[in-house]
Amino acid sequence: MDAAPAHAGIPATLGHPDAARFWLAVILTGIGAGIGAIVLTRLLEEVQHLAWPGPANLLEAGAAAGAWRHVGVLLGAGVLTGAAQIVLRRLTSGNAIDLTEAIWFRAGRLPAWRTLSSAVLSVVLVGMGSSLGREGAPKQAGAVIANALSDRALLSDEQRRLLVACGAGAGMAAAYGVPLGGALFAVEVLRGALALRLLLPALLASLIATAVAWLVLPDAVTYVIPAYPSAWPVVVWALVAGPVVGVVSVAYVRAIAWADAHKPEGWRRVLWPVVALGLLGAVSIPFPQLLGNGRDVAQLALVGRVAPVLLLVLVVLKPAATVMCLGSGAPGGLFTPSLSLGALLGGLLGYGWSVFWPGAPLGLYALCGAAAVLAATTQGPVSAVVLMMELTGRDRSFIVPLLLAVVSATLVARSIEPRSIYDARLTDEEVAARQRTREPPPHPV
Repeated sequence: MDAAPAHAGIPATLGHPDAARFWLAVILTGIGAGIGAIVLTRLLEEVQHLAWPGPANLLEAGAAAGAWRHVGVLLGAGVLTGAAQIVLRRLTSGNAIDLTEAIWFRAGRLPAWRTLSSAVLSVVLVGMGSSLGREGAPKQAGAVIANALSDRALLSDEQRRLLVACGAGAGMAAAYGVPLGGALFAVEVLRGALALRLLLPALLASLIATAVAWLVLPDAVTYVIPAYPSAWPVVVWALVAGPVVGVVSVAYVRAIAWADAHKPEGWRRVLWPVVALGLLGAVSIPFPQLLGNGRDVAQLALVGRVAPVLLLVLVVLKPAATVMCLGSGAPGGLFTPSLSLGALLGGLLGYGWSVFWPGAPLGLYALCGAAAVLAATTQGPVSAVVLMMELTGRDRSFIVPLLLAVVSATLVARSIEPRSIYDARLTDEEVAARQRTREPPPHPV
């Protein structure tokens, strides 16, 4: 990808001739992303209530449901996925454009109707129990809004690329109530550079989107945990476990890449989702923790309420379910599934460590593991740390072991695998091209 010309850079000052159009587009993107997050969140809640009546918690509703509901609902999700793939293929010509691919190689240009339709489908499927994340939908909605505003504002390719990343980050920020984490995710993970001229628009868009969403959605932390104190057993554990988490993260990223590269074609697009999601429904009868994005089981792991044997089983089955759903062609996000994998893995490794060196709460190990897997799989250590702080509403009490786990896991992962879970569908040549162009050209002002 050729570097953008200097005059196409980001208008960093109000005196720049493009500043008014660009910053107005940032504001409108934040408003649109916030509204999109509200609509998609409410849709997911309604679908989940219809598919799994009873407790609002999907894990509890799944545990209380009968076997036929598990199989029937997930088979229905498979049929819906297969039918939707045919419709979406006809909605726009050619293959679907991944958000990362669009930002890096198409200046943020996305097929609007197909992307929005995929976003709606993903929240419906997650509400029905697909083992994928719900953040993919608000990210897509925010990106589509930003792309449309870029057309209206006649923005340059470099400005459009940034605005689309800001829109995606703002959608994530609004859905989870994480304005700072969403902004950092936009620039560090999606845009690939922590620069002030990139961060300021991302912060504004995410702040506005979160404020709009809070008008309707509750302003509450996603994971409720106690104020864990730093303890020497966890500090030393983080240095030992971090590299292990990094290796597991690499395996997970490569499994995601394999699943994405082997999505069904032809008539298998209709059959394979039914088989894969039906199998998930059957396995979820004894293991309802596999249903949905993994938020509920992560919550239990973060407070040390998952038995060691179940941790061992779920640390294998949960990522396998996510890979299987993704490989079937079902759309969805990977953020919360990755976080839940890290919480399960950290809890399992922490339990083994505590046998020899007790004295620290098991939930703290799960917390550090969750942050480490997020950082290693997204290759965004700064955004991962901030996101965990905002998602839990906690900060200094666990910062030392968390940072040690994040740094060691990310270093190991990046030394083995250059791709993140969001780069998984890119070829080696495209990854190399992205690495050469991570830093955008400096602004002339």
